[in-house]
Amino acid sequence: MPLANSGGSPVTTGTVTFGSHVIDLLGLDWGTITSSRPLPVPIEAGAALYGSWTVCVDAWRVPWGMHVETRDVKVEGS
Repeated sequence: MPLANSGGSPVTTGTVTFGSHVIDLLGLDWGTITSSRPLPVPIEAGAALYGSWTVCVDAWRVPWGMHVETRDVKVEGS
């Protein structure tokens, strides 16, 4: 996932938060599980980085026949 700092100063702290949705066989969303990870900082002003994260969900949260899709991503940095 690309991370671009379009601001005028470096990003020195921050988090990326993922919203993983539990989806049933018909495509209905049963719930969202969030997880957060630290950003790969620093990100200099005007620079872009690429990051990848593994998102894990406990097996008991995903009943048989359902699957997980990470649909939401929120990045906060300072």
